[in-house]
Formats: sequence, structure tokens, C-alpha cells
Amino acid sequence: MSEEEQVTATVKKGRSFSAVWILPLVSLAVGIWMFYQYESNQGTLITLHVQTADGLEAGKTEIRARDVKVGVVTDVQLNKDYSAIVVKARMDKNADRMLREDATFWVVKPRIGKEGVSGLSTLLSGAYIALRPGVSEESQDTFTVLDIPPIAPPDAKGLRVVLTSPRAGKLSVGDPVLFEGYTVGRVERVGFDLEKEKATYQLFIFQPYDALIQSETRFWLTSGLDIRLNAQGFAVQIASLESLVSGGVSFGVPDGQSKGYPITEQMTLFKLYDDLKQVQEQMFDNYIEYALLFSESVRGLNPGAPVEYRGIRIGTVEKVPLHLTDKKRGFASKQIPVLIHIEVERILEPDVEITPSELKEAFAAEFKHGLRATLKTGNLLTGALYIDTDFYPDEANKTYQTTYRGYNFFPSVSGDFVQFQRQIGGILNKINKLPVEGVLTSLEETLDASQETMATLNSAGKELDSLIQRLDGLLAQDGAQKLPQELRDTLEELQRTLRGFNPDSESYQKLQEALTGFNDAMDGFSPLMKKLNQKPDSLIFGESQLSDPIPVKGER
Repeated sequence: MSEEEQVTATVKKGRSFSAVWILPLVSLAVGIWMFYQYESNQGTLITLHVQTADGLEAGKTEIRARDVKVGVVTDVQLNKDYSAIVVKARMDKNADRMLREDATFWVVKPRIGKEGVSGLSTLLSGAYIALRPGVSEESQDTFTVLDIPPIAPPDAKGLRVVLTSPRAGKLSVGDPVLFEGYTVGRVERVGFDLEKEKATYQLFIFQPYDALIQSETRFWLTSGLDIRLNAQGFAVQIASLESLVSGGVSFGVPDGQSKGYPITEQMTLFKLYDDLKQVQEQMFDNYIEYALLFSESVRGLNPGAPVEYRGIRIGTVEKVPLHLTDKKRGFASKQIPVLIHIEVERILEPDVEITPSELKEAFAAEFKHGLRATLKTGNLLTGALYIDTDFYPDEANKTYQTTYRGYNFFPSVSGDFVQFQRQIGGILNKINKLPVEGVLTSLEETLDASQETMATLNSAGKELDSLIQRLDGLLAQDGAQKLPQELRDTLEELQRTLRGFNPDSESYQKLQEALTGFNDAMDGFSPLMKKLNQKPDSLIFGESQLSDPIPVKGER
């Protein structure tokens, strides 16, 4: 092929690329560039788990950090098992650094809670999801949205402690933490430890109040209202209006106990007490165990009841009953064993040092002098019992067992109520032994004799009246005037004497009234003696109440 033909072929080959393809190629390049710019400006797509989608809308609900928009919700749907709501949200590019492992999300909407009213601005703009950035080095794209705002941020200055309790439901998230009535923290989280089978309550103590937490600090529940009725009168104390409505937890170091050392380590464990009284009762760790045996009922004696000596508390009831069965003897029904703690700090002064064995010897010496324990009623309304110790001279120098199933033994005597029952039983036995039938027979004979005496007196009165009339007639005769003066004086004296026993005379009337009163008294006493013969104890306990009548069908 010649050189000219080669040039001509080359020109024809170049003309095969049409200029019409330039525009589509440019458009494609621009599109790729725009897509790249869009994708490069897009933030991370995150997944949020919420319990309710109330107020959340795809493409409208925003995600804000400090009221600045950092993302938007793109999708709201149920999860596979319909147990929760899955929300997809697209974050802005500059928000990726906020998505850390400890980042916190919660829904902001109108809310009335323990801290007051919040979220009123969302009444017009709608609910939004708030973001509190995390400080962890680990990034994350899946989070659980909280139901309520968090108490404190992860980087907040303060101290976090954890309280443990055998029962859940004592506190709620947001409840105040009080010191001397002043709010110094909040309940941050509530959980349950499956391994220890205890409820956990995480508290956050704000700085600088975290310096108040010491190693000997005790935490107890606060109801907000404390009502006490004691010998000094009636006292009412209110911690705060918030704790009155929702409750809370207070802390402090019990009086008479050292504060210990400051707590600086996060998540230190403490025990949660029910109230301050329980704190004061359980602050004594040095004690001696004693077993007691009671013959009477222990109904109303509960663990935690006081053990007192003449009104002064010296210990606590630990277990009621200590046991009920015996491998050798079976069911132990004669005596109920009770375990108590004699707390050393309640008896001795702080500067007095004594070993447990020395204190046991001191108690053993007092047992020989009649120191005994007994049950007494502490509250007549509730029937609560407590154990009282005192000296009983009749029990001095009596032998007693020193141990019971490996425990030190504290001798006891029957309570006042049991002794009262025994005294009443003895009185009733004496009444039953009284010769009531013989007394009744004698009273009936006396009554009959008195009635015969009244009849005889009435008959004699009539005869005396007739005799007086005869004497009056005899003295009125003329012959009587001629009798010697001495004989006439004798007849007149006899006449005056007989008039004294006349039915119309004052002496006769008094005698008859006395006999009539005696007769009436005997008539009224006769039913009482018959009732005593039938039921001798009715004089003390009265008649038993009749049972309510049972209506018979057809009666009205």
C-alpha cells in the first residue's frame, strides 16, 4: 500500500468516533463525582432499639446533640420477634466521632416526672432523639434508647456507688440521694445480680459531695415522712417534698462510730438498709450467741426484736425458731428454741476491753444469782413480743443446763401471762373445791327457820294483844282497886312490859322490819348460790355469751 493510501485509511478510521458521545460521557462523569461527594458527606447509618415508636417519624424526627441537629431518622419498623422497635438513623459526617461505646440516646418529649415538667418545647416541633456523646475509644453503631434522660454523663465529676438489697423495688431511677435532708445525688440505674440473687441500685453522688462517702458510711431508705410517738411526745419529721412523694435514699455515719477512710474507687458496693433504725440495730458486729427455750407460745416474737435488761437494749433476736425437729426425738413440741445475740458494744463502754470468753463467764456468774429471760408484750395493738432479762430471787442457785446443741444456754422463766394463767387456774381449782352444796343447804334451812320465826312472832303478837286487853279490863274492875298497892304496881309493870311487845309498838316494828330485810336478803342470795353451784368460775369470768340464734326455715 502506498503512502497516500495509508494516510487516507487513517483519516477514515479517525472519523469513526462521533462527537455525540461527548455529552453522555461528561454527564456520567459528573454523576459519578456527585455520587462520590454525596457518599463521602454521608455519616454512619446507626441502629437504635426503642420500646415504643410514639412520636418518631421516618424522615422527620431529628437526632440532636445539645440542641444541634446531627442526624435524622430514616426508617421505623418492628424487629423479627415483634418485641421491640428498630429505628434506622443517618448521622451527619461530623457526628461519627460522637458514636462511642458509652454514648447515650433518649427520646425527648413532654414529660412530668419526679424532677418536674420537661420537654415542653416539643409540643410544637415534635419529639426528637437526644444524643449524649461518649468518651470511650471504642466506636459503635447499635444503641438502646433510654426511657428517661440519664442522670449524669459518663465523664461527669462525682462518685458512683452500688447498693445491694435482697429485695427489688426499693428505689427507682431518678430518686434523690440525701445527706442531712439535702439532695447530693440521684439513683442512676436499677438492676438485678443473677449470681448473688440481689437487687442492685447504682447511685451517682455529685462533686464535691462525693467526699462525704466514707468506708463506714451506711445507706438507708427514706420515706420522706417520719412519725414517732415516744415518752417525750409526738414528733413528725419531713426530709423533703420530693422524697415525700417518691421516696429516696439517705446516707451517713452512725453516731458513735468512726468514719473510716474516704471512698474514691468507682462502683464500690454498700448494703441498703430499710431505715435508720435498722442501721443502728445492725451496727454491732461483736456479739455472743445464746439459745433460749420457751414453754409458752412465741407468736409475735420476730427476728430483730429487742433483748432488754430492765428497759435497756442489750441484744437482738436472731432466729425464731432455732429449729423445730430433732432427728432422735422427732417434733420438739414441748419447748421452742430461740437464738439471740447479746451485743457487746451495747453493754460495755467503748474504752472497755473484754474478750467474749470473759463476758460469757460474767453472764454465767449472774445466772447463779437468778438472771433469767422471759417473754413480754411490747405492743398491745400488734401483739409484738420482746425478750426481757431480769433477776428473779426464787431462781437463784438453781441448776440449769449450760449448753444447747453447741450454743451457750440462757436460762428462762415463764412470762407474766403464763404465770397469770396459772394463778387463775389455781383460784378456779380452789373455788371448785369449796363446799358450795353444804352452804346452800344451810342457807335454805336458815331461810325456812326465819320464815317460821316470823310466823311465830305474828301469832305471839296476837296473843299478847289479847292478854293486854284482859289486863286492862282486870285493872279497871272495882275489885282491883282494893288490891294491895304492891300487887297493883306489879300488874301495871306487867302491862307496860306487854305493851312493849305489842304489834303496834316501836320495838316490835323494828324487830319485824329486821326479820323482813333478812328474809329478802336470803331470797336474793339464793339464786346466786345456785349459780355458783352450777358454775363456780362465773363469779370471775362472768357468764359465757350465748351463741347467735340460727334462723329456721319458715320463721320470720
